[in-house]
Amino acid sequence: MSTLSADTEGWLSFGKQDMMVFILVMSLTGLQNAFTEIMPEFTVGPLELGVGGFIFIPIVLVLLFRTYWAAVAVPVGEIVFGEILLGEFDGLGAMEGLLLIPVCYYFAAKLLQDPENTTQLAIVVFLAEALEEFFATFIDIGKVYVGVEELEAVPGLPESIIVLEGVDFLTQMLITGILFGVIPALYLYPKLHGKVEPLLGMEPFEGERGGSMWRGFSPKALLAVLIAFPLAFVAEAASEVGGAVNVVWEPEFLATFGQSYIVVPIVVSAIVATLVWYRATQTA
Repeated sequence: MSTLSADTEGWLSFGKQDMMVFILVMSLTGLQNAFTEIMPEFTVGPLELGVGGFIFIPIVLVLLFRTYWAAVAVPVGEIVFGEILLGEFDGLGAMEGLLLIPVCYYFAAKLLQDPENTTQLAIVVFLAEALEEFFATFIDIGKVYVGVEELEAVPGLPESIIVLEGVDFLTQMLITGILFGVIPALYLYPKLHGKVEPLLGMEPFEGERGGSMWRGFSPKALLAVLIAFPLAFVAEAASEVGGAVNVVWEPEFLATFGQSYIVVPIVVSAIVATLVWYRATQTA
């Protein structure tokens, strides 16, 4: 087993342990995303209320392993199991999550300095989702302005879009960020911390009892967030414009096989996660 923690290695190093962590996080994220697809959504006026995802699963995994590759595996899992296997891959549209989620999750994860401090844990989990959702909200507003040239010609339309996106952000933070993020993470992280990491050849992050979150502040991680945001906006805007620059792959799996086809990504992601876990326990 490696005697080095994830924090003492280069944040972009990629070895055998990183590969196993990457595949495990990717498959488990894909599994939770597939289950999210079958959960009902409720419409209240122009708002759609639903679970954005069981985000406590990917965030807790990133907090346990504390590597950038674990964070990258989160959107990759969503793309592979939640889009490609369902025939909904949107080309450049998928770049938003691929760019924003890793940097936001990694930046927030670095701030957790005392694994036993539930206040720090709650703040970090909420911040990870809030950052990604905040930037995604601005991108959604911005792409409407890019895609609708006559936006200003409709009285009150720009303001209504901003209000709707703002309300959607708040509801998502309440439902996804707190109910399916902070609350279950406060239970799950202490249960898994120190038990999962050794199975994948990594030392658990011990931190420092009473350690300040400021000690985990990383200017490089923050810079990555600030760079990823405009890149994600450009990619999303380009996907809205369409044309040759955006490669979209849309086989009609669901239309052909019906809603029962959702079982395919669930089974595939579960099998991959099980195989990785089995491999880890055999080599630990």
